[in-house]
Amino acid sequence: MPPFPTTPVAKLTGHGGIVHALAYSSGSATYILTGCSDRTIRLYNPAKAPPTSVAPASASHVYAPGLISKYSAHGYEVLSIDVTRDNEKFVSTGGDKTVFYWDVQTAQTIRRWSGHNARVNRGVFGGEGDSVIVSGSFDGSVKIWDIKQNNYKPIMTLDEAKDSITDVAIFDAEILAASVDGRVRSYDLRMGVCSVDVVGYPVTSLAVTKKGTEVLVSSLDSTVRLMDRTNGQLLKAYRDESFVNTELRVRSTLGLNDSVVLSGSDDGMVFAWDLLEGECLHKFRHSEMRELKGARNVNGERKGKKDVVSAVAFCGARREWASAGGDGNVVVWGMDT
Repeated sequence: MPPFPTTPVAKLTGHGGIVHALAYSSGSATYILTGCSDRTIRLYNPAKAPPTSVAPASASHVYAPGLISKYSAHGYEVLSIDVTRDNEKFVSTGGDKTVFYWDVQTAQTIRRWSGHNARVNRGVFGGEGDSVIVSGSFDGSVKIWDIKQNNYKPIMTLDEAKDSITDVAIFDAEILAASVDGRVRSYDLRMGVCSVDVVGYPVTSLAVTKKGTEVLVSSLDSTVRLMDRTNGQLLKAYRDESFVNTELRVRSTLGLNDSVVLSGSDDGMVFAWDLLEGECLHKFRHSEMRELKGARNVNGERKGKKDVVSAVAFCGARREWASAGGDGNVVVWGMDT
């Protein structure tokens, strides 16, 4: 097993609520984009933010080491961010029922698509040259938006789910959608076929392996699963007696060339498992425990829960990952130097 990054190397501060969305920039992954319940998106350079940076109590929303830019257009909480491969654009979604398409340099929205009837939990780029955006919503639908055409209506709507869509992922010409109805649906757009894998518990997160033959699935039974995409077979289940995810939408992801599984939790912890063996390798506390009033469960209800780690992201360029939580901060974890 390769060495795992366990040392806090940067702390990104300044948000005034739960950080729901987290994304590294493409390529060298120099920057991190964050989206928050305070309705703002921030672009940070973690190299400029020391791990011990602590904002003064009177100015926590102002003092933000490493902050490069701030993006303000959302009128409600920001729930997802995805970056184009050339790092020039990104998409964000949230409580606005709208898909926002941004220019990184100007910090302005290029286009906004309104078509969902409820908050949009996820938006991701797909197609050749990031030519489309796929969004999944609390309204139970997945919509495809064409970036190249000046059209404000979706080019396709997929509405087979019986409940909220919590996450979407794209691999080649296939769209995967996770739903609170306990199912993962895979749409093969070339063949016009939809296949359904039954998880049995509300699904909150999806991540496809680099090979595209497996999918990592988080669900509200405190379990992360690796499933075979060809036949829906369960390959491995990742659990721990102290791993709790029964109410809130948290993300899981793959890292270190798909050798480890990383997941946030309902109560301020982050867990790392060996992908093949299923062994829990590390447990991290993102922040001190405290009561939250802004956390939502998958049904959209606000919960007075203890600290949540709602998003994790692995850096593709080096041994580094980041966790985002209810304390409004992002912690970047790297190797001991």
